[in-house]
Amino acid sequence: METLRVKTGRRTQLVDVTEEVARVVKMSRVKSGVCYVYVPHTTAGVAINEHADPDVATDLEGVFDRLVPHSEPYRHSEGNSDSHAKGVLAGASQVIFVEDGKLMLGRWQGIFLCEFDGPRERKIFVKVVPEV
Repeated sequence: METLRVKTGRRTQLVDVTEEVARVVKMSRVKSGVCYVYVPHTTAGVAINEHADPDVATDLEGVFDRLVPHSEPYRHSEGNSDSHAKGVLAGASQVIFVEDGKLMLGRWQGIFLCEFDGPRERKIFVKVVPEV
């Protein structure tokens, strides 16, 4: 398993980590198997979406902020209940097939760390498991 570290710069931010995850897959030398991507944080997530046009990530940041506003009457005293809710919506993990030593992402797909309580440094665990 490899641990990636990503520094974020905004409260809500989608960071493309596709190349970093692909590098882990390549280093694993696994030709056929599964790549697990997991974020061990309650106020962040990981998603697969279009990464050809960076405006899509920017648009999604706005969608998350409109769906779950920062300033609702939440009970959690730390002031980041919206971040926890967004983390649940995004989810903490993704599974991507590996074939011929490469991630089997669609033509336009990329892997994103979804930051909802930044700026922070986040960990992403990447585990590549060979087909048995």
